[in-house]
Amino acid sequence: MRGGSKGVPNKNLRLLMGKPLMAYTIEQAKQCGLFEYIVVSTDSEEIAEVAKSFGAEAWFLRPENLATDEAFKLPVIRHALLESEKHYGHEYDVLVDMDVTSPLRLVEDISSAYDLFINEDADILVSASPSRKNPYFNMIEISDGIIKKVKELDEPPLRRQGSPKVYDMNASIYIWKREVLLESDTLFTRKTSLYIMPEERSIDIDTEFDFKMVEFFMSNQINYGQ
Repeated sequence: MRGGSKGVPNKNLRLLMGKPLMAYTIEQAKQCGLFEYIVVSTDSEEIAEVAKSFGAEAWFLRPENLATDEAFKLPVIRHALLESEKHYGHEYDVLVDMDVTSPLRLVEDISSAYDLFINEDADILVSASPSRKNPYFNMIEISDGIIKKVKELDEPPLRRQGSPKVYDMNASIYIWKREVLLESDTLFTRKTSLYIMPEERSIDIDTEFDFKMVEFFMSNQINYGQ
């Protein structure tokens, strides 16, 4: 949880249905019972203190080079893992990352994703939802001044249902084996598993519109298991 969010200022601390946004993910992690430790990576002392008040652990601050808009996700997660192993004096076989900007996941999503990861003997798991737009059918780009489909097939589909299935990563759940996280710079290997979630639980808050959508879903209890 960076302190310098620009799309939605201070979104990690912002109240959502009476609680800070971060509280939902911390509480889900506690309720699922999978984790030995629930650790927050942040560059903000205020975020760290609020996270601890909801039961997470936050004893280190993220270095400046991992707290910019340009910082990649994987080095941040590696840093959190290594700091945790140093702090607790133990190596961990599996790390689960849950972005607090995806509060609509269910506790059952976490445990089901972990079960899938174990059952498929995956190196990595990512969560996603079926995409409403399809690059093989109705997504276009401008390349060298020419408008064209993002993905072309030898036999273009006549309708979206005839296109290859594609998914939107929803920034809800990521799982890694320790050695893969430390050694690989990609999420996509031959042993990456996909946990599919419905669209209504897959909103990742990046804009004010996203925040309002999550408020709407929560206030109307639309497929939201709290």
